[in-house]
Amino acid sequence: MKGLPGVKEYRFEARDEADTERLASRLAARLEPGTVLALDGDLGAGKTRFSQALARGLGVTETVNSPTFTIIKEYEGRDMPFYHMDVYRISQEEADELGLEEYFFGAGVCTVEWASLIDALLPEERLELYISVTGAASRSFAVRPRGEPYATLCAGLADEGVLTDA
Repeated sequence: MKGLPGVKEYRFEARDEADTERLASRLAARLEPGTVLALDGDLGAGKTRFSQALARGLGVTETVNSPTFTIIKEYEGRDMPFYHMDVYRISQEEADELGLEEYFFGAGVCTVEWASLIDALLPEERLELYISVTGAASRSFAVRPRGEPYATLCAGLADEGVLTDA
């Protein structure tokens, strides 16, 4: 993930899936309607796994699976909807026609897997997470807040010892 001038980056090291679950749970507790999480990483890095854990943290009781071929799946959470997107197989033009802004600025939390493929369509303010494989079960998360609400969210998680400075 390329650094942006003036944008602080944080890290989270997950030794296993339980650590990924912990990060997602701690994030979910702080999210509000209109939150957008832009997920990127290599194939198999854990974008869907993270999305499943986040959904559980938001109180989604249904099985959450990859929306690779449906592009968008909607779930009801405890307090708000969860919108799970996978834009890997669509073009920027096709994404533009889907009306994604209704989800981005809607009443729920939205995760976008392969978000960098539609960067121009994403809201300026968002939370970017880049997941890297560091071992058989371990992952490294580079977390970059874009906008004041996300900077505040990350600073709070850093204060709690969940995130560390990059």
